[in-house]
Amino acid sequence: MEVIMMQTEAFYALIEQVVKRIKETHDIKEDRWVSAEEAMRKLRITSKTTLQKLRDTGAIRFSHPEKKIILYDVESLNEYLEKHVREPF
Repeated sequence: MEVIMMQTEAFYALIEQVVKRIKETHDIKEDRWVSAEEAMRKLRITSKTTLQKLRDTGAIRFSHPEKKIILYDVESLNEYLEKHVREPF
């Protein structure tokens, strides 16, 4: 049996490439609007307060179609993550 070791960042980059490839080959599209739980998972945050702060400051786009329903724009979440990317030295 062989064991392949890699750094955590490389592993997650590989996983993202695999997911992207599967979505492209099977023509799978993401929903444009996601729930708070999905938005928090995508942003890797655990606090609803942090999510609300991002919403209140205009850092991410959201829709409020009904009183207790708030949906988050996936493109906006991706833009927020890309905006905060730190390039290696």
